[in-house]
Amino acid sequence: MDLPISEGLLVVVKRDCETCQLVLPVLGQILDGPGLVVVSQDDPSWPPGFAPVDDTDLAISWRLQTEVTPTLYRIEDGEPVATAAGWRRSEWERVSGVADLAPDLPAHRPGCGSRLFEPDVYERIRRREAGSRLTSRRIPLGISEDPIEAMFGRGWSDGLPLVPPTEERVEAMLAGTTRDPAEVVCVMPPDLVECTVEKVAINAVMAGCRPEYLPVVLAAVEAAATDRFNIHGLAATTYFSGPVVIVNGPVARRIGMNSGINVLGPGNRANATIGRALNLVVRNVGGAVPGGIDRATLGSPGKLTFCFAEDEAGSPWESLAVERGFDGDASTVTLFAGHGPHEIVDQLSRTAESLATSFALQLRTVAHAKLAIRFDAIVVVSPEHARIFREAGWSKRRLREEVLERSTRPGGELVRGAGGVAEGLPETFAEGSVPKFSADGLWFVHAGGTAGLFSGIIAGWVNGPGGSQMTTVEVGT
Repeated sequence: MDLPISEGLLVVVKRDCETCQLVLPVLGQILDGPGLVVVSQDDPSWPPGFAPVDDTDLAISWRLQTEVTPTLYRIEDGEPVATAAGWRRSEWERVSGVADLAPDLPAHRPGCGSRLFEPDVYERIRRREAGSRLTSRRIPLGISEDPIEAMFGRGWSDGLPLVPPTEERVEAMLAGTTRDPAEVVCVMPPDLVECTVEKVAINAVMAGCRPEYLPVVLAAVEAAATDRFNIHGLAATTYFSGPVVIVNGPVARRIGMNSGINVLGPGNRANATIGRALNLVVRNVGGAVPGGIDRATLGSPGKLTFCFAEDEAGSPWESLAVERGFDGDASTVTLFAGHGPHEIVDQLSRTAESLATSFALQLRTVAHAKLAIRFDAIVVVSPEHARIFREAGWSKRRLREEVLERSTRPGGELVRGAGGVAEGLPETFAEGSVPKFSADGLWFVHAGGTAGLFSGIIAGWVNGPGGSQMTTVEVGT
């Protein structure tokens, strides 16, 4: 937009500004001198006697990016070349070229905030001036319709209230990524619908995410849609599990994720909303609605959100991301089809051998004490338990080997009918020993509060063909 003048002085004011009221004598002095164009943000009839230019649509303020009222500009060739914000006599004299301005006024008085920067206004004007990039269908609401209830009624919710995804909020969310809103992130199962960056941003808004979380949500969505992770099977299963999101690297610290006290519980916005956003995408874009595609017998609370960061700084071991082949300074998202946590309580073990045996005893119960190999697990090792392994000099590899050995059982104890329990492995496993987990089916992550000799088991859904495999991707921008 062109300014009202190409040469001269221009001042942006608003009636609802005490400093603008204060400087009215100054405006009169300047108007009598080199001339002045007065631009009013809130009342086109004010101030009287100055023939104000109407800027209630804030188009001029947007062009000038006016942050404070009053602001005096010197315009040359249609562009501002000097500025004085608020009221400071020396600055106004410099910009206007007029000496001895209002000697009876105080030398300095702060200005007021421009209307341009009132809540939601800046994004609305930015979208208006730039033109909307959004292509999603708009849903008009009645003037008395409650948007929260409207979203419940349209089936978009996971059972909790959602943040209304207005255009301003979606545009603000998209500022968290450099990716084009129209870019297709993936084809999202189970309905195999193209899922764009814009669609992910809409669901991230509804989940309550901040814009800086969006790259993590995008990475989680990409990982979920892979054949390896198999979100289709996970969404449709009658089992308990949902997607568990584990974040590693600098991004976790940058966005303030929790890896410490109450790490698997509530209280951290990033942890809670990133996992929720992923599940909303699977529901609202992919079509996995409970009672429809989602056929879980019982489900689990983690299907609302299950997301946390690994405590890498305090860990005695390499991070999960490094273990899975990424550089130590990479930011990654790992998806695991799981549920829980199931507790490991051992407050008495002081040797690595004893504690590893405790881990193995509890891990035998994953899925069922008589089922083996087809179900994976993650153990979230707390700092106090990790300290015991650190002091013993055990690597993560050794811990895994020791736990796998201690959780291996004679096949005769695990077959169907053994111990008077019909559930179990086929009779072909009766001879020899059977490990509880496959070689790549047991993982360890360091997280949690520094007090409490407890660790947790995140039990997995079935692995291999027809099931899910842990999937790690790097977080982009």
